[in-house]
Amino acid sequence: MAGAFAVGGLLHARGVLRIDHLPPLHALARLPTAALLPAAAFAVVAVPVLPRLTAHLPMRAALAAAFAASLAWTVLLAVSGEGLAWPFTHPQEYLAGLGAVGGDPLGWLARFTRDLPAYPTHVRGHPPLPVLVLWATAAAGLPGPFWAAVLVVVAGCSATAAIGLAVWRVAGEEAARRALPYLALSPAAVWIATTMDAFFAGVGAWGTALLVLGARSRAGRVALGLGAGLALGALPYLSYGLVPYLLVPLVAAVAVGVPRMTVAACLAGMAAVSALFAAGGFWWPAGVLATHAEWAADPGAARPYLYFLVANLAVLALVTGPATAVGLVAPGRGAERILPLAALAAVLALDVSGVTRGEVERIWLPYALWVAALGGRTGDRRLLAAQAAAGLLLQGFVRSPW
Repeated sequence: MAGAFAVGGLLHARGVLRIDHLPPLHALARLPTAALLPAAAFAVVAVPVLPRLTAHLPMRAALAAAFAASLAWTVLLAVSGEGLAWPFTHPQEYLAGLGAVGGDPLGWLARFTRDLPAYPTHVRGHPPLPVLVLWATAAAGLPGPFWAAVLVVVAGCSATAAIGLAVWRVAGEEAARRALPYLALSPAAVWIATTMDAFFAGVGAWGTALLVLGARSRAGRVALGLGAGLALGALPYLSYGLVPYLLVPLVAAVAVGVPRMTVAACLAGMAAVSALFAAGGFWWPAGVLATHAEWAADPGAARPYLYFLVANLAVLALVTGPATAVGLVAPGRGAERILPLAALAAVLALDVSGVTRGEVERIWLPYALWVAALGGRTGDRRLLAAQAAAGLLLQGFVRSPW
């Protein structure tokens, strides 16, 4: 991490990384203020208390406690800076694209690929579903940046419970109980509030959780499989970079032995999502090609490949925290590593491909939350405190646009 920042600073000084002022982060440096004290106070209480709750409460209550702690931690960090909704007010964010949708989402969907160059940066860099989600939120009577932020933060924090559920089914209850505090107090919270990628993380985590739950429930095998398929099938329409993410539910399904009926229902749900978008006039491969053309013309494509090949991993280490690095090499049952290592393998594929050169603090958020579950393998409260300290330092010293 030190090397990534040192080399990044040199590249920025030489004008190679003009759009990144604190490389490898796409951010600015700042000094912490007293506004960070409520988050620090929460961490002081949560570090000793949360592991006790997740260890002794009934499992479903432990999942709820971890979700509540994640939500409180994330919101307190966000309000110490520019606020929960501030990132969505940027003119290049998704909400700025809602004007083009108007009252005709289907017409907009059919024209999406053709009109792509006219849209804000984040809309141009993604499939159409994020904008449609925000359009539906506004149409439901919850318009504007605040409600968009609420949706994203709640969905992102709920990934803590969903990942806990999946770990429970794959590696056992004890492993899940140990992982929950490290997920809840992850430094990733700095970017859960507020990037749309946190919403993607929630969708993917719940899709995976529903799939593995289908292995145990006889009555709900088809319904759970279908729900998993709809969530997982939505991922490529939320972000093109989430295709490798499907390795995580695939590994989870193999690990728990998901029945064929559930797998078939899942595949049917995924196919239904693709069919609906195709019927609406959006052809996914055409969207990939159009977005790649926009990416190639963007300054981000000029970022040096070799630098970010290494520096992206330094950012992943920042986002997942020091306990994750220790948990990766800690001795113990291999089952606890299965899902985090699947996410890590998917991340490495993205890294080598070169399509994610920088900004991975948000882009890799759906993967980072799975990797952060490795922290539970340490069983060391000092490392949980280090997780919280990392989040406080990042929030205090880094001014991110997200």
